Amino acid sequence: MSPYAAPAHTPSAPSATSQLDFAGELLTLLRDSTTEPRTDPQLEALTLAVAADLPVLLWGEPGIGKTAALTRLAEALDLPLTTVIASVHEPSDFSGLPVIGDDPAEHGVPMAPPDWAVRLVRAGRGLLFLDELSTAPPAVQAALLRLVLERRIGALQLPPGVRIVAAANPRSSAADGWELSPPLANRFVHLQWIHDHDVVVRGLGGTWPRATLPRLDPETLPTAVAFARRAVCEFLSARPTLVHRLPSGETRRGGPWPSPRSWEMTLCLIAFATAAGSSRDVLSSLVRGTVGDGPGLELLASLDRMDLPDPEVLLADPASAVLPERGDLRQAVLDAVVDAVRKRPERTRWDAAWALLVRAVETGAPDLVVVPATTLATLRRENWSVPASIERLAGTVSLSRRADAAAARAALVTKAGR
Repeated sequence: MSPYAAPAHTPSAPSATSQLDFAGELLTLLRDSTTEPRTDPQLEALTLAVAADLPVLLWGEPGIGKTAALTRLAEALDLPLTTVIASVHEPSDFSGLPVIGDDPAEHGVPMAPPDWAVRLVRAGRGLLFLDELSTAPPAVQAALLRLVLERRIGALQLPPGVRIVAAANPRSSAADGWELSPPLANRFVHLQWIHDHDVVVRGLGGTWPRATLPRLDPETLPTAVAFARRAVCEFLSARPTLVHRLPSGETRRGGPWPSPRSWEMTLCLIAFATAAGSSRDVLSSLVRGTVGDGPGLELLASLDRMDLPDPEVLLADPASAVLPERGDLRQAVLDAVVDAVRKRPERTRWDAAWALLVRAVETGAPDLVVVPATTLATLRRENWSVPASIERLAGTVSLSRRADAAAARAALVTKAGR
């Protein structure tokens, strides 16, 4: 080849800048996703607590998707998201930094808030996300108390449109983690955040569940409040020791436990869940997340009993009685019917109770009838004949003989008393 010949044309390699542009386009495509309506109890519980304006604390292992869920929640609710990593801040970042003015003796020393708090106030609304709460040392946790409860940072008051959600890893999986202090823990609704296999797979495919605020029925609001007040007050009247119970173990003190403050949050959540028509699973997560598993489950059982039919109504018309489908609730209804007969023993009421037991056998599990039938048989008076309906219940247990024996014993007791 002649040294004077023109060099062959070779295409120029793409510049580094254009390659980064291509990489940016690829990242945009990877991050592009959509949402769909999907039943997700833990997401519904979170949105309901946010709607109720209660501070929420999400507990979950690292990488479970807590931060991503909060990001999607803020987008769905059209709230600007402000993320604050609690463990990298000083106590003064939440209590305010002292700023000396022209005349401290006259005007005092104001506590200046951090810039993120000022931005929230200017926006008038937003979602404040306190991340890595379990890695915050005790001094920082103490400074957070006023922020979480009173929504104050220094001399600054956060507007009502700001909601607070925090996230934490269990101490065993947190980076240099601390247990939450009892005063701080008692200010949150604690929700366990776990991954759902189907949600994760579909989300990685580009479609995540849609977070929506609960639809509250305006006509049911007064009824929902009355129901919530009755539920909590009746329960605490029957269980006064649960009004305030600080757990003995340090770990349990860092979770939900009953106090007047957490019972007030529970009452609020029951009202919201009732007005929204939320499912049992959602209500269970919220109630146990405020007062703990033990008191929460007791309260849920009490709520079930509030909806049970009146024993007197059932005794008045046993042929039309509608008994609960759930075994435990049906057992409670039958026991209540027998107790009502015991308190006011009359022949017609005793016969009506037997008719109810027959109906219970015909529409449910027969074993639920054995205990109330045995008790009812002991209530027979000497001059009461055994109703024919008992024979329909006599299987492995001879109820008619038990009724006769009970009547004989009652007669002996009566004669002995004379």
